[in-house]
Amino acid sequence: MTEPPVPTLIAQLERTPDPRRARGQSFEWRVLLALISAAVVGGQTTPAGIADWVWAHGQALLAELRPAKKRLPSASTLYRVLRKVNRQQLETQVAAHNQALDDDDGVTGGVTAVNGELLRGQAVDGKAVRGANQHGRARHLVSLVRHGSGCVLSQRAVAIKSNEITAVPLLLAGRDLRGTVTTMDALLTQRAIAHQIGAQRGHHLMVVKENQPELYAHIELLFKVPPVPMQPGELLTDTTTERSHGRLETRTLACSTALAGYLDWPGAAQVMRRTCQRVILRTGVVERQTTYGITSLGRDLAGPTQLEAFWRGHWTIENKVHYVRDETLGEDRGQTHTGNAPQTLATLRNAVISLLRHRGWNNIAAALRHYGASVQQTLQLIGWPAT
Repeated sequence: MTEPPVPTLIAQLERTPDPRRARGQSFEWRVLLALISAAVVGGQTTPAGIADWVWAHGQALLAELRPAKKRLPSASTLYRVLRKVNRQQLETQVAAHNQALDDDDGVTGGVTAVNGELLRGQAVDGKAVRGANQHGRARHLVSLVRHGSGCVLSQRAVAIKSNEITAVPLLLAGRDLRGTVTTMDALLTQRAIAHQIGAQRGHHLMVVKENQPELYAHIELLFKVPPVPMQPGELLTDTTTERSHGRLETRTLACSTALAGYLDWPGAAQVMRRTCQRVILRTGVVERQTTYGITSLGRDLAGPTQLEAFWRGHWTIENKVHYVRDETLGEDRGQTHTGNAPQTLATLRNAVISLLRHRGWNNIAAALRHYGASVQQTLQLIGWPAT
């Protein structure tokens, strides 16, 4: 039995309801969405850039899209779409498209557990849309991202960073978390979130800092003064060394089962201490950092090697999504701030990054240059003609 094909991006996007009144529908909805998403694939980062790209490639776009009006929409029409499209419904369609890409992959972000099971990591973290925030409208987006690939599986908007805590349950709601390990930084290390992940049959790995003072104190004390007598195999360690970017980095992850059953934490199976020493080769300066964590992964699933893989995998969300949106796609520098436009553009950027990585592109800037030079290839990537 063959697997159904992954739906195209444009076919998924056009399921978002058209917000225009009947009298204002001069151009087909799918044509407008195709123009905007194709311009983002072409490397455009602002509404003005999108409009300029459309007009610069006007003849080729008309030949490929064949709109009923036989002409292209104005810049104001394109901007109006960005401002007025229902951002939540657009996010739902992009999430469905990205989930299909992730399901088609099926292995990226996976770590082989001790018992041979494949567990796939996914990271939760938030990001401010700083360009829009400069105009007095706080925009903070919380995302669920696959380790390794950077595929954005879901995204929700919150007013301020602290609201991430209430957004994460909604981000995860209804998801089948079997076979997954959800990783998050200290702000989101909350009992309710840990409980929800377990209730949805998933596992968690959370960084622990002083915002959970009692939990932090217990874990810190354990690793500073191990309990006596130490049981055989109760404490395991793994050390890795890597030289890159002018640094020699040594990471040691120690994990213990000593607090399992003692801590008042949902599903607590192991606690961790991760020490990182960085030597700046040019200057000889040495930097050291110690961080603690907690996980629901028991020894039947994860030792220190597996836990280190999930810990490092968490940084996919920063390196392959947030950094690319800011530096390559200009999100932090952008000044778009009216209506739904900032979040709409962020959602389309997620879609484009996920699609390009699914196609095998590691260098997103190079991918944008490649597709931006050819209208035909750009439209083929997003799946035109829409079905």
